[in-house]
Amino acid sequence: MTSDNRIGPPSFGSERDTLRAFLDYQRATLAMKCERLTDEELRQQSMPPSTLSLLGLVRHMAEVERAWFRRVFEDNDAPMVWSDKIDFQAAYDASASTRAEAFAAWEAEMENSRRIEREAESLDLAGHQPRWGEEVSLRMVMVHVLLEYGRHNGHADFLREGVDGTVGA
Repeated sequence: MTSDNRIGPPSFGSERDTLRAFLDYQRATLAMKCERLTDEELRQQSMPPSTLSLLGLVRHMAEVERAWFRRVFEDNDAPMVWSDKIDFQAAYDASASTRAEAFAAWEAEMENSRRIEREAESLDLAGHQPRWGEEVSLRMVMVHVLLEYGRHNGHADFLREGVDGTVGA
């Protein structure tokens, strides 16, 4: 059983406060899905041929945070965390990774993303999305990353259930 210490999003609030709260809620959901698991359990894969694991999801979300905040708003050429090229799939291979390594990278990228969002004067801050070759707003980036977490937290539900039977939230 995991503990649920997440702070739920507000029922009323500004657009920015609401997006920020929903994004942090989804981040906390992934962390909760990984609670109380060993490195070996976090590396446990779903089923062949998939190499997806909870630790792989954490690594992947570190890449997502970097690609959509740091690379869009600060440094279009910042290297990815787990690959020399922009290969989000490389992060899923967590066979040699540890909780400490993956979570340190993910937490650093989340903090960087939060700083970028806090320092932005508005959600209309424009950044260059290098893969798309076009300008995008901070609002669009926050919604996109929120949707990434929502999708992958669904995967995390199934992965966690497969590890130890824990279900819910």
